[in-house]
Amino acid sequence: MHVHLHSYEIASSFLLAMTWVFKPSFPVDLQVSDTNSLFPPSHPPLLSDFLTNISALLPFLWLNNASNFTPDYKPKNFMNATEPMKAIKGGEFLIRETSADSIFIPEEWNEEQLMIAETCTNFLAQQVTPNLQRIDEQEEGLMRHLMDEAGALGLLGISVPEEYGGFGKDFKTAMLVTEKLGAGHSFSVAFSAHTGIGTMPILYYGNDAQKQKYIPKLASGEWKGAYCLTEPAAGSDANSGKTRAKLSADGKYYLITGQKMWITNAGFADVFTVFAKIDDDENLSAFIVEKDFEGLSLNTEEHKMGIKGSSTRQVFFNDCKVPVENLLSERQNGFKIAVNILNLGRIKLGGGTVGASKDVITSSVRYANEREQFGRAISKYGAIKYKLAEQAIRTYAAESAVYRASQNMEEATEMLIASGLDENKAKLKGTEQFAIEAAILKVHASEVLDYVTDEGVQIYGGMGYSAEAPMDRSYRDSRINRIFEGTNEINRLLTVDMMLKRAMKGELDLMGPAQKVAGELMSIPDFGATEEDGLFTKEKKYIANFKKAILMVAGAAVQKLMMQLSKEQEVLMNLADMLIELYVSESLQLRVEKLVGLRGEEACKEQLDMMRVYINDAAEHIAKSGKEALNSFAEGDERRMMLMGLKRFTKTDDINTTQARRNIAAKLISENKYCF
Repeated sequence: MHVHLHSYEIASSFLLAMTWVFKPSFPVDLQVSDTNSLFPPSHPPLLSDFLTNISALLPFLWLNNASNFTPDYKPKNFMNATEPMKAIKGGEFLIRETSADSIFIPEEWNEEQLMIAETCTNFLAQQVTPNLQRIDEQEEGLMRHLMDEAGALGLLGISVPEEYGGFGKDFKTAMLVTEKLGAGHSFSVAFSAHTGIGTMPILYYGNDAQKQKYIPKLASGEWKGAYCLTEPAAGSDANSGKTRAKLSADGKYYLITGQKMWITNAGFADVFTVFAKIDDDENLSAFIVEKDFEGLSLNTEEHKMGIKGSSTRQVFFNDCKVPVENLLSERQNGFKIAVNILNLGRIKLGGGTVGASKDVITSSVRYANEREQFGRAISKYGAIKYKLAEQAIRTYAAESAVYRASQNMEEATEMLIASGLDENKAKLKGTEQFAIEAAILKVHASEVLDYVTDEGVQIYGGMGYSAEAPMDRSYRDSRINRIFEGTNEINRLLTVDMMLKRAMKGELDLMGPAQKVAGELMSIPDFGATEEDGLFTKEKKYIANFKKAILMVAGAAVQKLMMQLSKEQEVLMNLADMLIELYVSESLQLRVEKLVGLRGEEACKEQLDMMRVYINDAAEHIAKSGKEALNSFAEGDERRMMLMGLKRFTKTDDINTTQARRNIAAKLISENKYCF
């Protein structure tokens, strides 16, 4: 599943969103509708111009909530804890300070949720893990049987409303199930495809008759679901698909003709959500297609690098007869359905990969404790301790971000329901509000899993390369997650694109923070300033500075590159990496702060070490990405000034990361498992 991204749209939204950061070098009465003439290439605006005459921005403040502008403008909640906090919106992590008390952390699971988690763990241990080889060999009927068993336990309907045969649990609980089953390799893929893209399009977009007919069977596992979007020539550019639908002569059926590929669960699915264009429509429509409908056929199973036990086939449609009542939602609404369902899929992929990472860490720790060389367990050597600790740090940080975003989505949904919106529409809109965070989590958590499995192979040494050891399967299976739900490259580009489109629409107020950073960049640092003493004071300052670094680099990129930005995807990727590091760093810091409040500092020593190491490394990563971006487009004094600003905004105090990692590894080694 992928989503199309127009390079021109990235450039235009980025340009318009950031126009207010610098004083334009054109007359203030110029019509802003002519975006191509906003910045004459021969005379790009200078950063210092901005500080000399803010009034030049007045005609253009409609781009970003102009009604809020006053001569003594103060940015709302821009790292100012004294102002009243309102419910956070998607993307606002860049410009707002978040209270630790406002987020959810996994240490707060209630008894019922812990019981559900245990059910998932036991199911994997008893039904899936002993049969992994049989699953990979695609033993006839085995995956379908396992899905039936999961359905009998209620796991397939965990987030389906009770009126349709599900349990109607909240989003965080559904994420918990996804995480706990994330270590199930090919089974996890089948489970996630069925409960997500196989079920949710009908649940969220189906009419009453469609939901009554299909959802109870999907929730129980009687029917299995699949999702047909990708085509041979339509991957990331999903809306360019060639599959067509036309109305039959009697007006009773849509006749679908075309080809879909890489369709998960195709080999045993009973119902498919299929995307096709009706006649010469510009946009896709969606259809509910049953496997027995005339004209549907399947190719043989694909032979894949990993997730070998998951069913992946091509699906062919040859005048496939689909009753007209099986049109899902409205005509030409298919692309919207695809994009919105992707938001759900992305954050759930983040949760599933966190679960897989934890499982690999446990295997790594146990092997390191058992394997002896030079007279002692290899877990006693510093090189191995480093690997174990780093596996845990990255996984704990990713988990922190996953459940922070899950809580945000849930709260947004509850607010929309309270305002009178239909529950299913509220869930979609609540998730859509945090689509930026979902893309971030998809990218970050999938890359954490790749890192964790790679180090797992290394810890196992020669055995890690053997198909007889568990790392072989984990290593191969992890790789697909950077391609699923839109490639990580597409999701990086989307992260920046969505952030700035919201600013352009006035939904995200970046003007004040951008002004403040520009002013600070030109000021002399107060080296004599004293900081308040607190356990998290330094980390909060670092995170606030990360935000400034991003605003500075983003503004400079737009100022310099303008409409050429669409051709500078490397810069967009740099900005996305900076945003990812910021979001994960802040999520980790907030989690540890809340945990210390619950358990006390002494009980959270390893978590504090994880936070300090991660943020220390994040500062270096943000500095590197920012430097790469600035060096690619800035020149002369402007570049030197901004590089100095970047260095200032990514400066951290020295810490003993070696000892911190040893402390974390010691806890893992003592517990003989992932224990955080």
